[in-house]
Amino acid sequence: MSNSKSQLVLAIDLGTSGPKVAVASLAGKIIDAEIGSTPILLLPDGGAEQDPRSWWAAIKEATRTLLTRHPDLIDGIAAVCCTTQWSGTVPVDRTGTSLANAIIWMDARGARYLPKIVGGSVQVAGYRPDKLWKWLRLTGGAPSHSGKDSIAHILYLKEEQPDLYNAAYKFLEPKDYLNLCLTGRFAASYESITLHWVTDNRDINNIIYSDQLLKMAGIDRQKLPDLKQSTATLGPILPEVAHELGLPPQTQVIMGTPDMHSAAIGSGSIQDYEAHLYIGTSSWLSCHVPFKKTDIAHNMASLPSAIPGRYFIVNEQETAGASLRYLKENILYHQDVLQRETIPEDIYQVFDHIAAQVPAGSNGVIFTPWLNGERTPVDDHKARGGFFNLSLHHTRPDLIRAVFEGVAFNSRWLLHHVEKFIKRPFPAINIVGGGAKSDIWCQIHADVLNKPIRQVKDPLQANTRGAAILAGVALGATTFAEAANKTEIKQEFTPNPANRELYDSLFDSFLAIYKRNKKIHARLSERF
Repeated sequence: MSNSKSQLVLAIDLGTSGPKVAVASLAGKIIDAEIGSTPILLLPDGGAEQDPRSWWAAIKEATRTLLTRHPDLIDGIAAVCCTTQWSGTVPVDRTGTSLANAIIWMDARGARYLPKIVGGSVQVAGYRPDKLWKWLRLTGGAPSHSGKDSIAHILYLKEEQPDLYNAAYKFLEPKDYLNLCLTGRFAASYESITLHWVTDNRDINNIIYSDQLLKMAGIDRQKLPDLKQSTATLGPILPEVAHELGLPPQTQVIMGTPDMHSAAIGSGSIQDYEAHLYIGTSSWLSCHVPFKKTDIAHNMASLPSAIPGRYFIVNEQETAGASLRYLKENILYHQDVLQRETIPEDIYQVFDHIAAQVPAGSNGVIFTPWLNGERTPVDDHKARGGFFNLSLHHTRPDLIRAVFEGVAFNSRWLLHHVEKFIKRPFPAINIVGGGAKSDIWCQIHADVLNKPIRQVKDPLQANTRGAAILAGVALGATTFAEAANKTEIKQEFTPNPANRELYDSLFDSFLAIYKRNKKIHARLSERF
């Protein structure tokens, strides 16, 4: 640590909608935070990109605004630690300049090139058996058919933009790109590189690139960064960047971790089998586990955690909070000739109030949240969302509550397979992310999942809290266990037994909607 007064960290959480920048203690206590925004470019044929320059600009603006409010805290900042959206790809040249937009986790354009590396004349679940076995044995998983893993992004560039592929010095995950901006150094952490599916994860304490997997994927090792632990110190911040951000010149940059991994730490669910549910743009249900295991049929596996020497379950539902944003921006307040008013600043609180006035079950309306396909518990990028069972008596409030419930039904679908994976039920679930700010959504999840839902205090800052704890561990100021014990629970939501039969029945219908419409969705998504 630089001096005895340096007891703070600047934690940066780059989500899909933009960055959150926080000043926190090295034990993870958030002092204050600032939020920025970054646009998403949705392209035909399943493309989703963001300009990495807009990430950096938004982070700089948020950091300067935050530190202007707290000039007395600046000298106490010992480190910067980043956590970001995962499964993204930024091509950069030798100077660290981005050569194109980042391809983000929502992008499925690489799906068409996966059969070339995973398939064969004989297949099991779309994989050639010997290739599948090698991936599972070495990595714990395999490239998803959705085309949304980092390896698929690189294959897409290699096949469709070969000049860009050849010009790229390195392909970086978003977190590792931010670290490059901060330090000028090219590196990835053991867990951030996982979805390239080219590392040997069998020894959780010694993760390395596999020559066999690199050859199978057809990716040049030299185009990927060297690997470090999430708690490693990458180096001091560049002097010009320190000046630009307003940070002390001796500030150290900690490797950090992707958002799924930092949320696990920030949720307080540190011990094996302690569950947390994250509701943000996307969603996941996870816990740490003491074993390496894969459920290829439901697209989840225990993969390297941000905690050195530990595994945790990786899965993802594509559109959780994004479903509410879709309702807001594409239906209720779409910018067209019908729009007559601006979106209220407190629109999500308004949604909460409206949803709370509608009876459980949304008067029979079911919403399926597969607006960008789905990853788990089904790997189906052609699945599509919708409202079902609409009639003339249904109103806008029914649709709003149905979105809340549809996301919870998807969480329940995943819960079944996660509990089967770990061979035990969760006694309770910590909930974090922006969606966890909603009391009604927490209660709906408790009712639908039939589990106590523990609302973590300040759930929107779970990722920044996790990043701050990583920095604290890296600098020797705390341990993961100590930080977890300090996690505050705001309130606990218990299941309402009066809703049990109704939600069980609606969930059965939710599953039937997917199964009976799967072929229709596939056919329509091929055409539109």
